Amino acid sequence: MKKIIFMGTPDFAVPILQALIQSTYEIVLVVTQPDRPKGRKRVLSAPPVKEEALKHQIPVFQPEKLRTAYEEIFSYEADLIVTAAYGQLLPKELLDYPTFGSINVHASLLPKLRGGAPIHYALLQGKKETGITIMYMVEKLDAGDIITQEKIPILQTDHVGTLHDTLSIVGAKTLLRTLPDIFARTNDRIKQKDEEATFAANITREQEKIDWHKSNKEVYNQIRGLHPWPVAYTYYDGERMKIWWGELTDEHYADKKPGEIVQVKEHESFTVVCGNNKGIHITEVQPAGRKRMTVTELFRGNPNFLQVGQMLE
Repeated sequence: MKKIIFMGTPDFAVPILQALIQSTYEIVLVVTQPDRPKGRKRVLSAPPVKEEALKHQIPVFQPEKLRTAYEEIFSYEADLIVTAAYGQLLPKELLDYPTFGSINVHASLLPKLRGGAPIHYALLQGKKETGITIMYMVEKLDAGDIITQEKIPILQTDHVGTLHDTLSIVGAKTLLRTLPDIFARTNDRIKQKDEEATFAANITREQEKIDWHKSNKEVYNQIRGLHPWPVAYTYYDGERMKIWWGELTDEHYADKKPGEIVQVKEHESFTVVCGNNKGIHITEVQPAGRKRMTVTELFRGNPNFLQVGQMLE
């Protein structure tokens, strides 16, 4: 039975770990990030991958800095290392240690969208498709040889949450389909074209702020590309307001300024005009100091909170 070390941290990696656990391979160790404080009360919480590993009595290793604390991993004599959204780069000595190398399950069609936020950027950039890449790992970020890829379409209604869940399942299935060829040494090794590479760095706070001067499609892609985390925001009456969800409209609003509220529709949505004089029907918000709510709930508590002609900054 081939021995695998799995390295991953967030929810995305859990279905992939589950698939390996249910397979014919032996998971001898799970490596994940250290427990971190979470929530408003800053309660120390285990990463989702650790929780899953402990359910199955799999040993867990949580180094703060893998580059300076990885010798313990060698004792497990693994045939292969599999990573999925682990969150740290592996040193070369560790990459080269397993008999069959180290591979990664990455949520984009490499060499496009290398980096830590490929799902967000696929939506932010309005892509029509994305997918999973199984690749060999090298010291350079997401630059190793491609073993296999699986494409999926991006629907107009997709957001980070739905695409994340879909790609996680696709990643698990693609990995299981690929492993027999890796262990038989019959898999492909396709060199990436570095000149075609694009990057998906972690989302910054500035990227969360809506620029209403952009087209309505660009703003919509921003909203869904940040939903349900970290969530786009704007300013209203000097205070930050998160925009959780909205819908495109093809209606044209001539002589209106970007950010202007041009319609309040039966207290179900309000429409904001964008730089191309087309709008977005905003349906879910979170005003400063309040919880996430539908626009219906917002107006039920304060019917005059927003009115036609007011501006979002």
